[in-house]
Amino acid sequence: MTDINVPAARAAIARIAVETPVLAARELDERVGAHVWLKLENLQATGSFKVRGAANKILSLSESQREQGVVACSSGNHGRAVAFVADMLDIHATICVPEWVDPVKLRAMRKHRAETILHGATYDEAEAKSYEIQKQRGLTYVHPFDDPLIIAGQGTIGLELLEQIPMLDTVVVPLSGGGLISGIAVALKRQEPEMRVVAVSAANARVMHESLEEGRPIAFPEDETVASALSGGIGLKNRYTFELVRDLVDEYLLVSEEEIREAMAFVLTEYKLVVEGGGAVGIAALLSGTFSGRGENVAVIVSGGNIEAHAVAKLAVERDAG
Repeated sequence: MTDINVPAARAAIARIAVETPVLAARELDERVGAHVWLKLENLQATGSFKVRGAANKILSLSESQREQGVVACSSGNHGRAVAFVADMLDIHATICVPEWVDPVKLRAMRKHRAETILHGATYDEAEAKSYEIQKQRGLTYVHPFDDPLIIAGQGTIGLELLEQIPMLDTVVVPLSGGGLISGIAVALKRQEPEMRVVAVSAANARVMHESLEEGRPIAFPEDETVASALSGGIGLKNRYTFELVRDLVDEYLLVSEEEIREAMAFVLTEYKLVVEGGGAVGIAALLSGTFSGRGENVAVIVSGGNIEAHAVAKLAVERDAG
């Protein structure tokens, strides 16, 4: 934890990332027997929390590293964030994405002048291509999660939560590669050691969950999921997030595709918020009863909203018809 300086990250990224609001979700209070707030990272610059870590990493680069450029691999949101920050700082960015990348996110990367390379049927194939390009061109790699600067940037959410909800005792966080939940857990537990941190993964994107069960980072088959932002491996040579998640997270939950879709429709109907599948898994855990309800004041991280509005509207219509 000593390498993860969240307060320094907060100062560094202040001109790029915004402090996102929290929304009292009274419609969820009775379901879980607690006061529930939604931390709306879907309203963040670039539409997801990822800009926090990307900004902290890219701002740390030397002048020569900036001149050479950066490369990243992404299922969408990280790539969009890297492209946004690099464009702002006039740095060339190369983003490798799998062939199934969300068109919304791909368009946004290209809007911010990133060189985008579609490669492979899986995230891991796209990632291998990104490392190949890094070696060929001598670029700086901006990892989506397994980097202390990325983790610290994501952890700035935790500092905001402590100020916005002083009585907070539980936080529910989407889990994929672990950068988001690691940073938040570090930030919260340094100040409030008894804070309960709950991870929620999509059942179809659960490589970290399975790795924790196995006791080491493993490869795990990818399944198609509406929570595509959570797809991808954690790296067999994972250096940071596996141990942080293992040591700092108190509970691990899984939600189904149907439960995620229901959560996306719910937040659109109840709060008029567009939330992508990966951003809705925490809400899915509360709505489905998967979350145990322990705690009196619960914050749910709504991690992103990069999805076509009509796709979410279709889910809401189907929910009402059903």
